[in-house]
Amino acid sequence: MRLSSMADYAVVAMVAAARHCGGDKANAGQIALETGVPAPTVQKLVSKLVGAGLLKSTRGAGGGLRLARPAAAISLADIVEAVEGPIALTACVEGVGHDCAPGIGCSVRPHWPLVNEAMRSALAGVSLARLMAPHETMEIAE
Repeated sequence: MRLSSMADYAVVAMVAAARHCGGDKANAGQIALETGVPAPTVQKLVSKLVGAGLLKSTRGAGGGLRLARPAAAISLADIVEAVEGPIALTACVEGVGHDCAPGIGCSVRPHWPLVNEAMRSALAGVSLARLMAPHETMEIAE
């Protein structure tokens, strides 16, 4: 599985926004400058992240972006789902038209929800706070 560019950029933007917590609020242009992600892309992502309840946006003087909840309470799964929708490795579990050759007789199809939940749980186990930590201090749980 590979995250889309938009999901990757969303994670980068959220880390940048989180770094501003407790200080000056960031805006989309500032996040674009800090991250190298194009400004129109950051603006589109901010809209999705605000809509998903991960960022709060305040207009006017003293306004800007801030996390909607603490970085420790925002997971990688939250960010990915804000941009990509529900985490699903295959389209067949969605129940809509797809290009599945085995179709209804597929013996694996009933197991995909379990696989999808395992993937979501793995991403949910990684907090934004952890993603903000310097690389050398991060440890992978075994």
